[in-house]
Amino acid sequence: MSDQSTHPSGPPKREPSPNLAKGLLFIAVIAVAIIGLALFVLSQRSSEGPLVITKAPAPLGVDVMPVRIQSTLGLDEQFTGIVNARRSSSLGFSSGGRIAVLNVDVGDRVTDGQLLAALDTRALRSQLTSARAQVKEAEANHRLAMTTVDRQQTLLEKGHVAQQRVDEARAQAATSQARIDAAKAQAATLQVQIDLSSITAPYPGVITERRYDEGAIASPGVPVFELVETTALEARIGLPANLAAELEPGRVYTLKGDLGPVDARLKSVTGVIDAGQRTVTSVFDIIDPSKVSTGAVVRLEMQRDVNEPGFWVPVSALAENQRGLWSVYIARQQDDGWVAQPGLVEVIQSESERAYVRGAVSDGDRVILNGLQRITPGQQVLPRLSPTALATDVEG
Repeated sequence: MSDQSTHPSGPPKREPSPNLAKGLLFIAVIAVAIIGLALFVLSQRSSEGPLVITKAPAPLGVDVMPVRIQSTLGLDEQFTGIVNARRSSSLGFSSGGRIAVLNVDVGDRVTDGQLLAALDTRALRSQLTSARAQVKEAEANHRLAMTTVDRQQTLLEKGHVAQQRVDEARAQAATSQARIDAAKAQAATLQVQIDLSSITAPYPGVITERRYDEGAIASPGVPVFELVETTALEARIGLPANLAAELEPGRVYTLKGDLGPVDARLKSVTGVIDAGQRTVTSVFDIIDPSKVSTGAVVRLEMQRDVNEPGFWVPVSALAENQRGLWSVYIARQQDDGWVAQPGLVEVIQSESERAYVRGAVSDGDRVILNGLQRITPGQQVLPRLSPTALATDVEG
């Protein structure tokens, strides 16, 4: 039996190609990635479909207040005035000269008739002494002339002299009388000059300015002191003519000052409208000048009615519009809900936290109070009455 080869009867078995294995692995990875992406997308879907909002958003909750239209506006207005002294004077000398005495300074309070300053009057007093001596000399000459007249009259009666001698004696006596009058007038003039060489207080007050010191040469008519009366103060306040007509002269009004209330009695109302301010001046006498100082600001509060229909809203309810107008948003019922609709308004009067307006708003409308930056025209809202609406919804 011959030896036979041990080779297999069929073709040899081939091993898988490495490239094919890699391709299968790549396909498997791609499939896993696609399945993962699909699972991710499915995880982002709700039970009702994709995460996309298809229904309308929920209405925005807003605070509102009901509008109450009023026919007139009552305004509490304040009118300002300045407190001034009833009298103030610039005091000086009528004639020039060297200042010898200054008895007061700025801030000093003086009484009526108090000596404030005086000039050097030694030269004037010497002239006054000379004038008084001339008066005495003229009076002596006049007595002699009258004695001569009596003697000449006696001689005339006895026939020893002519009438002319008597007439000459009487003329001499008249001349001496004229010299007496001239000398007295000169003395009186010098006395007046001496009197005017001093400054006395014409009324009680306080010195607010002093422009000279001792030894200075004062010019005629130039003020040396400024004196302001302190015992009588008054306030002048300008008012509209219709309000000024309501004031009652003699009545006591309470003015508001920086340091508190100040009682003042109405002295007078001029009744003349100032061309520049369009106001009528009212003059008030301060009852207690110690409660206020000269130059202080005081205010008179009065109520004025304005015939303008409108309503009050908080400033937060106003949105700026074009051409100087403003707008408010009104919550109006539409179908089964509420929507925000704008309405143009005009501001009549504004205060710190509120404004009086008029415009395209009806009585009973619900005005949205705040959060206007989140609202667009036609937006659905859910109105709720604000707790502060009652405090804002006032009738003046």
